Amino acid sequence: MIKFTKDEEVFLQSIEEARIATSHSDIPHVKPVSYIFHNGFIFIATDYQTRTFKNLKINPKTSVTIDIYESGKHKAVCIQGRVEILEKGKEFLDTYKKFEDKFSWVRNDPWKENEAPFLKIISTNKTSWGINKK
Repeated sequence: MIKFTKDEEVFLQSIEEARIATSHSDIPHVKPVSYIFHNGFIFIATDYQTRTFKNLKINPKTSVTIDIYESGKHKAVCIQGRVEILEKGKEFLDTYKKFEDKFSWVRNDPWKENEAPFLKIISTNKTSWGINKK
């Protein structure tokens, strides 16, 4: 797992939307997602029926980009890594609680273990820019 700088961690904790990239049959697939950054990992909620989930079951490699675009002041962290799927157990429940605390859409449409998984991104590579600039 790659370590993040303190400034990168602060940035990753301040944003709630990312884009995740997966692939199937050499066809790229990118979509926006809500995420949480905790203890050096990115966690993303998904559903079993999504193209993203289906792709990751076959190929657990992914890329995630978190950024803010402001002309001349672009900030971003791009992460490559592999996914672990959390469907039940303590880590699932701890992650669910963090999502429930942060996102009203989770509170409005709750789910239980084995009803919808979380994706845990274990970073193997990362790059960032604009994070330390004023």
